[in-house]
Amino acid sequence: MTKKLFYQDGYRREFRAKVLSCEPADDMYKAVLDGTAFFPEGGGQYGDVGWLDDAEVVDTREKDGLIYHTVTSPLEAGSVVTGRLNWEVRFDRMQQHTGEHIISGLVHSRFGYDNVGFHLGEDYCTMDFNGPITKEELKEIELEANRAVFANLKVGITYPTKEELAVLEYRSKIEIEGQVRIITVPGYDVCACCAPHLGSTGEIGLIKLVHMINYKGGERITMVCGFRALADYNMKEENGKAISSLLSAKEYEVADAVARLKEETGSLKGRISSLTQKMLTYRAMEIPVTEDVVAVFDSGLEGSAPRELMNLLLNKGARVCAVFAGNEEQGFRYVIGSRERDVRPLCKRINEAFGGRGGGKPEMVQGSLCGNERDIRENLFF
Repeated sequence: MTKKLFYQDGYRREFRAKVLSCEPADDMYKAVLDGTAFFPEGGGQYGDVGWLDDAEVVDTREKDGLIYHTVTSPLEAGSVVTGRLNWEVRFDRMQQHTGEHIISGLVHSRFGYDNVGFHLGEDYCTMDFNGPITKEELKEIELEANRAVFANLKVGITYPTKEELAVLEYRSKIEIEGQVRIITVPGYDVCACCAPHLGSTGEIGLIKLVHMINYKGGERITMVCGFRALADYNMKEENGKAISSLLSAKEYEVADAVARLKEETGSLKGRISSLTQKMLTYRAMEIPVTEDVVAVFDSGLEGSAPRELMNLLLNKGARVCAVFAGNEEQGFRYVIGSRERDVRPLCKRINEAFGGRGGGKPEMVQGSLCGNERDIRENLFF
């Protein structure tokens, strides 16, 4: 069994321990110590990282009571090493995990919902609750959670007896065998948890709920705490200032400015669509429809314009019309149609000849290919 020093002191950053074993594992090594301050992956939280002497620890996991440190270089069995946690990573995770307890406790006490999924990633952490929450309710939860932060409450860690546990009301995601470790945020949460936590809520700094989506009949909430919340704010502030400058609007008025820009863009799109339709009509008037297959190559056609031009030429009397948008360097996007013939055989021929992809119905096919105009024209026959 590996002695879990992180339970004795969650703020311990450095320790000395004996190497019990170190075995190759893929291109790394897995080292087992007689004791460690490295927390192994569990409870939705990744394992700690850091160093054992000069060997970098990139992951930590537990199996059958032994904690395995994945290290970049081998350690000599029987030697005594100095372990050093990457404290910035550990403290960040403690901020997020302690914040999660406050949010989950508030949601549970207010709505009776359980936290059925928790993932603490490198940038964000998510919580899955098995019931619906409105945006307004989420704002209230966030406000109350930050009251808990500013109250600087002492976070308690206890190991109740079976008798004490039997009468204790606490949250737990899974059935737990053996000694249960209880994390308590007074007035907000009592929960069984194996991970390291902060000593007081004030160290969280700030809890910000940044996103919410419906998930499996409930809600998935994305949260950032502490330094992550600061980084999130800085990024959004930088983007807000950039948008403000581009729109020549005050920072707190960018939403209104974007709404006006969107309205103007919609109006311009309508005008462009109308002008494009007129342009296609004039273009179709200029194209003769005397060939068995009327072929048009135009690099300026975008969106639905190729299909619209094809229909205009069919209306004009073309038996078969093929419109190619694009160029020889980047390839062509094509649409071929007819009101008299099945154009699928023609589609198959040009796809085989020019490495194209596409298909459709007897009256119309669409696809893309690469080739030069002259060779493509030579293959447009029945």
